[in-house]
Amino acid sequence: MKVLVFNCGSSSIKYKLYDMPDGTLIAAGLVQRIGEEASEAKQKAGTKEIRMQKRIGSHAEGMNIMSVMLTDPEKGAIQSMSEIGACGHRVVNGGEKITGSVKIDQQLIHIIEHYSELAPLHNPPNLVGIREAQKMFGDIPQIACFDTAFHTTMPETAYLYALPYWMYEKLRIRRYGFHGTSHRYIARRAAQLLQKEKYGVNLITCHLGNGCSMAAVRNGRSVDTTMGLTPLEGLVMGTRTGDIDPAIIFHLVRKGYKPEELDSLLNKKSGLLGISEISNDVRNLEEKAASGSKRAQLALSIFAYRIKKYIGAYLAVLNGCDGIIFAGGIGENGAPMRARILEGMEFLGIKIDPEKNRAAVGKEAEIQTSDSKIKIMVIPTDEEIAIARDTFEIASGIGK
Repeated sequence: MKVLVFNCGSSSIKYKLYDMPDGTLIAAGLVQRIGEEASEAKQKAGTKEIRMQKRIGSHAEGMNIMSVMLTDPEKGAIQSMSEIGACGHRVVNGGEKITGSVKIDQQLIHIIEHYSELAPLHNPPNLVGIREAQKMFGDIPQIACFDTAFHTTMPETAYLYALPYWMYEKLRIRRYGFHGTSHRYIARRAAQLLQKEKYGVNLITCHLGNGCSMAAVRNGRSVDTTMGLTPLEGLVMGTRTGDIDPAIIFHLVRKGYKPEELDSLLNKKSGLLGISEISNDVRNLEEKAASGSKRAQLALSIFAYRIKKYIGAYLAVLNGCDGIIFAGGIGENGAPMRARILEGMEFLGIKIDPEKNRAAVGKEAEIQTSDSKIKIMVIPTDEEIAIARDTFEIASGIGK
């Protein structure tokens, strides 16, 4: 079965086409800057590449461009879109009741719409992608894979905030967590590499990119995670604050800031960018830090320190663990940052090998010393193949 995986943003359509169940990647593409004058579409299928630059006015037009590229007689990947047997969609927030990947029906669409209030930048474009795929592909199975699903195993002690309880009962204000598809993938892959059953591992998983989150995984299930009601809570990120004293917001309101300004400040102008006033990219900051920029050095130190604090907290939650796993753009490629995070944790039995760490760039590797009590692993995440597997299993009746 050929499975097409979508990750739709407000102005983009990312897609990957797989041959399942073996998971062979047939093609990968991106339609971006939808609605702008200088839109772009690109696709790679094996050694064949297609690039287009033309105005793409809507997601519907973007889907048609995708279809044209996939079926291009010379550089495409398939002869006809009818070869595709199922579609999988990344959806950010499915709330409490969605505990896994689910076949899309009208009831599920209502749930995605309902939780759009908590994920206004993600759920609405995810829904646009679903609706356009339904129009394009007709009756083939459409499967939704939720970022929140992996974290629905958290206990109340981890997901409830110390607000009046009625706010949870009536407004469903709680910790939901995100990046769940990534955390699940790297947790399952780590279990394989450690030669353990998937529900037989305790791990601390670190998804570090422009958006960052960590999860405490006990017996293969998420029991805590750093992101909360929204992706703003937790670690310092590229442009997000992560954890702050909530009274800062009241103070800024009294200074005249409006809600929209605060939203932009906390989500788009803070984090690494806000501290450094240089960049939200760790690579750029490391270059500036090496050249003597004190502000870049400070931003990197704060970023690493927050992750170190959560590692300590999650070691306490789990009473130790089998491994600390790094994934995401920074986690997979940022050897200096991994070293910075794990420096000075020998008392906890965490010892990183400098040479192994430097060599582990964008590939699976163990980077601990021989006498480290805890494994330290780099595992490149692959959310799309995780979605493709779920989609194939549900569409073919293997899973539910």
